[in-house]
Amino acid sequence: MKKNIMNTYGRFDVIFEKGKGTKVYDVDGKEYLDFVAGVAVNCLGHSHPAIAKTLAAQGEKLMHISNLYWNTEQIALAEKLVSHSDHHQVFFCNSGTEAVETGLKLARKYGKLKGGNSKNQIIYMNNSFHGRTMGALAVTGQEKYQKDFMPLMTGLKSVPFNDIEKLKAVIDEDTCAVILEPIQGEGGIVAAQRTYLQEVKALCSQYDALLVFDEVQCGIGRLGSLFAYQSFGVIPDVICMAKGLGGGFPIGAVLATEEAASAFVPGDHGCTFGGNPLACAVSLTVLDELINNGIIDGVNEKSLYMIGKLAVLQEKFDVVQGVQGLGLLLGLKVKGEPKAIINKCFEKGLMLVGAGESVIRVVPPLNVSTEEIDEAVKILEEAILEVYKD
Repeated sequence: MKKNIMNTYGRFDVIFEKGKGTKVYDVDGKEYLDFVAGVAVNCLGHSHPAIAKTLAAQGEKLMHISNLYWNTEQIALAEKLVSHSDHHQVFFCNSGTEAVETGLKLARKYGKLKGGNSKNQIIYMNNSFHGRTMGALAVTGQEKYQKDFMPLMTGLKSVPFNDIEKLKAVIDEDTCAVILEPIQGEGGIVAAQRTYLQEVKALCSQYDALLVFDEVQCGIGRLGSLFAYQSFGVIPDVICMAKGLGGGFPIGAVLATEEAASAFVPGDHGCTFGGNPLACAVSLTVLDELINNGIIDGVNEKSLYMIGKLAVLQEKFDVVQGVQGLGLLLGLKVKGEPKAIINKCFEKGLMLVGAGESVIRVVPPLNVSTEEIDEAVKILEEAILEVYKD
């Protein structure tokens, strides 16, 4: 019964039982076009045959062994991530919020080694979202998520996103890290300016602080590059990732430069299920599909196509104020609260989700077709017409 599940989500009144590609089906057989993708998780859509095959094969071999021992899948996945990045070592966990917690702990330990106990300040961005565990929540720059869970972790300062002067005013020798999302997801699909990130990187280098990128939502191919930082030309010291990394199977990871990673020693951190053979095998399959089968290579072309289609809606309707974001992490900005449009789309079989106060988030699987984009935009247009018919 639904009553047995804690009331932590405002859910749509639907029960899903299966999915294939970009489509999902409820228990009554109704079909929905999924442009939520599990909130940027299902990068290959639903029930991808390569993932299903890997789950079955690895499930018969080895699912969990503990990090007291090595396993071949974890080693292979770490090598894969390192070989496609500018980084050197990986820590595996299960989720984005765990990845952020790891990044925060790494930053605090790094700061202590570099500058003693006083080098513990972490700077985060207003309007950010980094997760719901207590550390990640503390660096989430939205009071609505924090207010009922005070007091939070101390030693933190927040600054406006994309405002380098405000960052200059607070960063100092006691700063051990700056954490930010290259694109703020829950904050409204707001992209960082390339020059801003370059200046943030320079400030972190000047004060020997780690630059931590939260790529949980915007990484793993969603911007047309495997890692989000590669689309901005700025190399962070630490990357927190999850969501698309497992294509629907839970896995998180933290990728770090050798200098940053060296702060951790045995006993500093751990994760019971992190890097288990089953999760790592699935992630290897996902990365193989994204990289070797050209899916990432097609993201920007599909992005331009969808932006063009969404821009037509802006021309047609006063309520639509613009399109923002990059790659296949896009937002349609509207006047007022977008809930009515999202609900109407859902009635018509299109799944969308909000972001921030006035943005409809559009995050389809990365292997979405142009025909499916056309179908989604058609439903969105019909929904806007019906919601604003008067």
